[in-house]
Amino acid sequence: MTTTPPGPRARLTGGVLLWYGVLGGGVAWAVHVLAAWGLDELACAAGSDRVLAMPLGRVVGLAVIVPALVTAGSLAVAALAWRRTARAQATGSQDRAYGRSRMLAVVGVWANLLFLTIIVLGGVAVLVLPPCQL
Repeated sequence: MTTTPPGPRARLTGGVLLWYGVLGGGVAWAVHVLAAWGLDELACAAGSDRVLAMPLGRVVGLAVIVPALVTAGSLAVAALAWRRTARAQATGSQDRAYGRSRMLAVVGVWANLLFLTIIVLGGVAVLVLPPCQL
């Protein structure tokens, strides 16, 4: 059985997905920190409990949930890449690109687990503590 190498479009898509699997959680965490804590601080400094006519708690909740979902998606992509590269290595492929991809996928899985934990625990702190404490 012969296999044909993937075309340039498939390689580009696979590369973009792999990088999303590796970096998605870190970028989502940065957005979470800037949005959740930043909106809370700015609204409280202005003496308001609303952001764009929405209650502050709902806006901060969205700033926690959306990055957590992005990180969970990134974790799923990294886990899928790890499984696919494991299957390729099991068939005896000695291609160095598979080894690099597998290493990036492992880093992505562990980093995304860490970032998801940080986002969830940071979200718990932002949502449980009352806004605008003195």
